[in-house]
Amino acid sequence: MPLIELQENFTSLENFLLLNFSDGWFFVTALFFVIYSTILIGNFCIFIIIRVDSHLHNPMYFFLSNLSLLDILYSSATLPLMLFNCITSNKKISFRKCIFQLYVFVSLGGAECILLAVMAYDRFVAICNPLRYAVVMSNRLCASLAVASWLSGFLNSVLHTVMTANLKFCRSEQSINHFYCDVPPIIQAACNQTKTSKILLYVVSIFLGFTPFLYIVISYVHIISTIMKIKSSEGRWKAFSTCSSHLIVVTMFYGTANFNYVGPSGYSLEVEHLASLLYSMLTPLVNPIIYCLRNKEVKGAFKKHFRRTYFKMSR
Repeated sequence: MPLIELQENFTSLENFLLLNFSDGWFFVTALFFVIYSTILIGNFCIFIIIRVDSHLHNPMYFFLSNLSLLDILYSSATLPLMLFNCITSNKKISFRKCIFQLYVFVSLGGAECILLAVMAYDRFVAICNPLRYAVVMSNRLCASLAVASWLSGFLNSVLHTVMTANLKFCRSEQSINHFYCDVPPIIQAACNQTKTSKILLYVVSIFLGFTPFLYIVISYVHIISTIMKIKSSEGRWKAFSTCSSHLIVVTMFYGTANFNYVGPSGYSLEVEHLASLLYSMLTPLVNPIIYCLRNKEVKGAFKKHFRRTYFKMSR
């Protein structure tokens, strides 16, 4: 009988009500604008410089250009709406727009998980089997791995999107405890039984998040073991410097992602909100900084093309 009464209370959902920054909204708007602008400019510059500089046409930078493009789209899935909400104080987002945002956000996050594992494989072959690197990492294989990364993310997101879209809600305007549409807060806001949805979210998150991360860890165990066998300290440093940037990015991305989806519960709402914001913004923001500051080839390419452009404009 209680179940029948609950079913009758379900209503057609029209809008979700997101959290907004009522306090200090001007500062938050300015901060988000600076962060989003930095993400776009930094990642776009890396993407362009890799495309136009022939010295960077190798597998490592090919995957890095894919990562930069992913980060541009990934941040664009959430930050523009958050900026709009801060400026207008409009918390509403229609059900269809919310589900679309969720699909894009989860797709790109899943694709980045796989792409980071692919980049680890590239570094594994380059350091542990350098003589066969050019043969193994052929253009065809690189393109196939990149496409597989993107497709894996978008196919995985279909399952989450369909599951979330079929949840039932008790109000026509349902509040969710988040700044953008993501799977966990929408599941928490649903009125019907969500045990199956939570289990599915956890299992898929473990599979898509932990499996690539485990592969990355195993790859770096072999990489570090190989590096330690190099006799000269200069040779060891040179080999490690080619993968240190990737290792930093992996640590940040998987650390915030696992905390957000499969980490322990019981933290305050402020901590959970901070973790979700870091997950959606931190990696896209610092990727260009890490790869530019720690990579002599990228810095050299930037300097060369900047000087060439400057001399053309000064003539």
